[in-house]
Amino acid sequence: MPLLLSGKGFRRELEVFGCMAIYVPLEGGAETRLLRRLRGTGYRTQILSARGLGDPEVFLMQLHGIRPPHLGHQSVGRNGALGQVQQVIPQLSELLIDDKPLALWLIEGQVLSRSELLALLNLCDREPRLKIIVELGGARSLKWQSMQSLLKSEAKP
Repeated sequence: MPLLLSGKGFRRELEVFGCMAIYVPLEGGAETRLLRRLRGTGYRTQILSARGLGDPEVFLMQLHGIRPPHLGHQSVGRNGALGQVQQVIPQLSELLIDDKPLALWLIEGQVLSRSELLALLNLCDREPRLKIIVELGGARSLKWQSMQSLLKSEAKP
């Protein structure tokens, strides 16, 4: 239980590795406790779902376009059946304006592919202020490891 009281070990490893894979108890509460501890040490925090993330780097850091969902039979006039492209601002642009570090918690990370996890890892390497925690599933107790070691262990046969 000491982890939930201070969170120092988790924060230390997060600062060293930048991108962490975490397995949390299904009853919940661990993510808010850890994020509260990170906020107490000067981090900005953000929780996002990994579902529908698409290209992580573009979605999180670059201006990108999206189309509205297709709603069935539509006229093929100006925009065809695709709909008009809407420009969406990056999710993390406003949070990385100053020098404060940012902790991004991605829930439902088990839907991400290996290449998407690698893109998140590379994003943390390029932007030192950004720390990403990816929730990859449930466990009886709180467990975490660096994303780099997780991806290396998956690559071995």
